[in-house]
Amino acid sequence: MKFPETRLRRLRSTAVLRNMVRETTLTRNDLIMPLFVCPGQGVDNAISSMPGNSQLSVDKIVEKGKELWDKGVQSILLFGIPESKDEHGLVACTDDGIVQKAVRALKKEIPELYLIADICNCEYTSHGHCGTIVDGDVHNDLTLVTLAKQSVSLAESGVDMVAPSDMMDGRVRAIRSALDKKDFYNLPIMAYSAKYSSAFYGPFREAAESTPQFGDRKTYQMDPANSDEALREVALDIQEGADIVMVKPALNYMDIIHRVKSNFNMPVAAYNVSGEFSMVKAAAAKGWIDENRIVHEILTGLKRAGSDLIISYHTQEIIHQL
Repeated sequence: MKFPETRLRRLRSTAVLRNMVRETTLTRNDLIMPLFVCPGQGVDNAISSMPGNSQLSVDKIVEKGKELWDKGVQSILLFGIPESKDEHGLVACTDDGIVQKAVRALKKEIPELYLIADICNCEYTSHGHCGTIVDGDVHNDLTLVTLAKQSVSLAESGVDMVAPSDMMDGRVRAIRSALDKKDFYNLPIMAYSAKYSSAFYGPFREAAESTPQFGDRKTYQMDPANSDEALREVALDIQEGADIVMVKPALNYMDIIHRVKSNFNMPVAAYNVSGEFSMVKAAAAKGWIDENRIVHEILTGLKRAGSDLIISYHTQEIIHQL
């Protein structure tokens, strides 16, 4: 190819032609909206660091689910804020757990809405870590027991998919085995396979009330400097039975998304996390950016990098445009 015979601007000359040759298209099928469910009745607690998002009681989350479904949102990811917490997170494993209640209520009123439950202990433990503490650190294998119980309990409540986010070794196998023993062998697992120990989770910890009471999560979440390790994590999760693998966060990890998709050709989810969302909101509030264009560009970039699914707090605002 050489100029002047080759002129790449020819295909950019009109909106119709640009649409015809567009390589990456964002659709409503790509997006999942995260929601936070809390105890009480009529509760709608705005999350100050995440404008437009709230902690919602079960009745309010049903209202929100209907609103989202009417807008075209087809799937939501549920996080729970329990009434009480314990050392092991066992409160998340009971039939009357907060997410279990929300799942039953949502399925009753909006049965077509696809419900994904986050599987982790950080919202449910008194210490804020993702599992059972032994000698000052999360004990991997004891935590697997709780994660498996939580998954089965949510499956029995009617959830459509479970999404373990804890980063314990062997959790996908433990959950898959527990689900299969209860005949939930068709229930898919979306594993947070490459979840980094990131500074971008700050607003989420306010939303989910899950800030660790001591230390940090660097002994189980991944080092942001590592890329090859992410492929090893993903490979293990696939071997253990993951149906979808996830990279979290998204924006600083597009290289990881691309490598995962290229190496495994599996369905890949990207989590456009709270800090990424809040930075856009803060800049838009200052008038420094065009929020709508920025959001489209971010989400399109994530899909171009290799994401098949995108979990984003922007979903509720952008879905009607797709």
